[in-house]
Amino acid sequence: MSKPHVLIVDDEKSIRLALETGLSLDGFNVSSARCGREAISAARAQKFDVVVCDIFMPDGDGLEFVRELRAHDAQTPIILITAQGSLELAMKAVTGGATDFIAKPFEVGTLAELLRRSINARREADNAESETDALLHNFSHSGLVGRSPAMVTVYKLIAHAARSDATVLITGESGTGKELAARAVHNLGARANRPFIAVNCSGLTDTLLEAELFGHTKGAFTGAASDHAGLFEAAEGGTLFLDELASTSAAFQTGLLRVLQSGEVRRVGSTQTRRVDVRIIGASNAPLRDLVAAEKFRADLFYRLSVLTIDLPPLRERLGDIELLVHHFLHRQTGDRPYHLTREAAEALRRHQFPGNVRELENALIRAVALATNHLITHDCLPPHIVQNDPNGSTRLGGPAGSTESGESGESLRDLAADRPTMDELQRRYLQLVLAESGGNRRRAAEVLDLNRRTIQRLIAKYRLAELTDLETEVDPANEDEM
Repeated sequence: MSKPHVLIVDDEKSIRLALETGLSLDGFNVSSARCGREAISAARAQKFDVVVCDIFMPDGDGLEFVRELRAHDAQTPIILITAQGSLELAMKAVTGGATDFIAKPFEVGTLAELLRRSINARREADNAESETDALLHNFSHSGLVGRSPAMVTVYKLIAHAARSDATVLITGESGTGKELAARAVHNLGARANRPFIAVNCSGLTDTLLEAELFGHTKGAFTGAASDHAGLFEAAEGGTLFLDELASTSAAFQTGLLRVLQSGEVRRVGSTQTRRVDVRIIGASNAPLRDLVAAEKFRADLFYRLSVLTIDLPPLRERLGDIELLVHHFLHRQTGDRPYHLTREAAEALRRHQFPGNVRELENALIRAVALATNHLITHDCLPPHIVQNDPNGSTRLGGPAGSTESGESGESLRDLAADRPTMDELQRRYLQLVLAESGGNRRRAAEVLDLNRRTIQRLIAKYRLAELTDLETEVDPANEDEM
């Protein structure tokens, strides 16, 4: 591995030389700058693993330097050197974007240790982000959409489940995507080229359910005119997804447990068994553990099913994923024809709690597209029960800080305060809104936001909004300075 590259920024030559010598002997590749302007120029010219800067410099203090460097580079660790009297200023710098600070006097070895910790933490964060991006890529065609921490956890569990052949139990409220998760486990695993068969256990009586799954012989019951292979046999080598297991009877649970234990099925009315190679994935929107405690579900079957458990979060616990889901569903319905939401419509979706989860959002957007005019989805295109959460359409995302128009009710303000988006999230939302209102034209969006070419392109890349823009449009490159 190459030596980590550190940039030292200090106006005192003796300090620069001492740190350059000490850190070089400690395994660092060191460059230096005499002032903030030199440091910014150096950071634009090449990538550093970490930057060390004195809190006081002749052309501005550390706070100004941190702001300028962060406008160009949001990731590189910044360590500030501070005297005891400037400790409060250093702490403010950390809250403003610096990574850490070290107080004078200090040993070069102590600084080197701090630099390595900061570099390692940044690399771990980069690796985690890369892992998340890889997961999102793998699941991009599965129908599971979201970047929230809860969904990333789901993706990881699905990836682990796909690598094994153990039984899986998927839990979650109705509409959270349990069958999509089951299909993802199947499609990412070794059985992907074999059948995937889904069965809703609540839609059949006990007799029909057993006959459907296990098969039956001729004359086994009224209407059984011939021998019939069950779905266990039809899914040979593949996956059988059993949804709504909480609705099944004790007798059916006993039969299913027997299959899981022996790997054999016996058709209804037969005395012979058949060996089957089928992976079982079960699902329930009711908490099976609670049903076991209430003696309404067999404990031994529950433990057989829940070797691996994947719990899908309700949409109200990952509201940050709504914008991604909206784009996903609109693109699936309309293809390359872009549909955009007005601010009122987007805000109504954001405020709704979605008791029907992702399925409810999808159905709402199907309705909205059907009612939309000129590819614009307005407040009135949404279902009434969603609109009623904001009956006057009074909420607005009025500026980069997510401000609201005057006259908004106290209740709306409390709701917005409870959401508490970060400044980064507010900037992303506002950029997405401006891009939508400018029809994806980067030049017009840049004019509205008063940004130059490189800045808006950097922000579009940072927030992964390129798909909302017209790639053939360019903003005026006349102003090359960053904000």
